Amino acid sequence: MTTIFTCKDEFEDMMTCIYDAWNSRLGHANVRLMIEPVTEPELFCEYIHITADPEKVTKVVRSVQKKISYYAYQTVYSAAMSFRADKLDIIYRFLILGFHYGAAVLDMLHKSAVMAAFELDRKVGREAHYFNEFIRFSSVDNRFLVSHIEPKCNVLTLVAPHFSDRMPSENWMIIDDKRHLAAVQTADEPYYLTPLSDEEFIQLLETKNQPDIFIDLWKGFFQSIAIEARANYRCQRNMMPLWYRKNAVEFL
Repeated sequence: MTTIFTCKDEFEDMMTCIYDAWNSRLGHANVRLMIEPVTEPELFCEYIHITADPEKVTKVVRSVQKKISYYAYQTVYSAAMSFRADKLDIIYRFLILGFHYGAAVLDMLHKSAVMAAFELDRKVGREAHYFNEFIRFSSVDNRFLVSHIEPKCNVLTLVAPHFSDRMPSENWMIIDDKRHLAAVQTADEPYYLTPLSDEEFIQLLETKNQPDIFIDLWKGFFQSIAIEARANYRCQRNMMPLWYRKNAVEFL
């Protein structure tokens, strides 16, 4: 019988789930890891829910960095931000090889688990790169800047450092509407991530409709530089897919 370890879609929970699955001594072939919610339970499988344990998270992270490499840890972290339902099991299979072969695992592209982990890392990194370019801020009462995004992957932790470095002396907030998560920075202070309660999220949704003269200027600039005779909407959709435009002010 297969034992399936499940946990919430949070990095700390995933690392704890990996620790407990490994420490179960059931055999790697006899366990699977899965992100909750489990919509279609399988027959003849035992499901074990795992909750985050900071001590176990520290042990897993330290082991990956020391026994494999720091780059392997970065790959694991980025892959954990993916939206794919099977990402946790992919990471687990990658670490099985990593702890066996060490840093050499990063060159074993013929291994399906390694290729799958790199594919997750690549897609998450690409989406984070796009949002570094596509995020648009608006001013709220001239007190702080706010932006709303709805990424497929959980890229907020990868995007926030870019804007913290770019706008260190601004008060700003980037809100992930899909996950009710926000990156917040006070001027000249380090940014931090915080979950939003339903009440806080509803209140912050109102900032989407804030009037802003700079948004109007940006829209005017966007329209004025367009050359209708050279419009290529297929190429435009390829460079900036439609789902990215939901919160890009020039398309609203």
